[in-house]
Amino acid sequence: MTVNMTKGQKISLSKSDGGSLTAVRMGLGWQAAPRRGLFGSRTREIDLDASAVLFADKQPVDVVFFRHLTSDDGSVRHTGDNLVGGVGQGGDDESIIVDLTRVPVHVDQIVFTVNSFTGQTFAEVQNAFCRLVDETNGQELARYTLTGGGAYTAQIMAKVQRGQGGWTMTAIGTPANGRTFQDLIPAILPAL
Repeated sequence: MTVNMTKGQKISLSKSDGGSLTAVRMGLGWQAAPRRGLFGSRTREIDLDASAVLFADKQPVDVVFFRHLTSDDGSVRHTGDNLVGGVGQGGDDESIIVDLTRVPVHVDQIVFTVNSFTGQTFAEVQNAFCRLVDETNGQELARYTLTGGGAYTAQIMAKVQRGQGGWTMTAIGTPANGRTFQDLIPAILPAL
């Protein structure tokens, strides 16, 4: 059963039978918002890029994005860049898979972001979401849907965090401006 998350909400990633998840997929999806023009409405392709920034004690130690598809230790993998969005009509446009059993012990948080490398704003985007899926069986565990557009070019979507009780997911939903994950680090730090 999917949990529809709200901004700031945190959920445990423990299984209902008391076990722990071993691998999860963070799927991100979006569609271009129709724009009114002289000859009716039309849409323009939107290229958003998903990234996962791995943190150890609030310091970035690795990143996975369209130019570095696998973390140095192999525990986090980006499935590839989607240049237009909305292809799945509600499905994932970009996905990042995390093997929780292989994440190095010093990595305590993984923050998922989405940004427009081309500088398009979220005013041009609709139906944007992130969802966490149990990679072993395909079951959607949680979904966070963004509301409203805006004149920003990025979004700090969510994070998974390692704690004494196991992994948790928190919906962040903070708008930011930046074309790359490097530009977003100052906006990410308050969410850690």
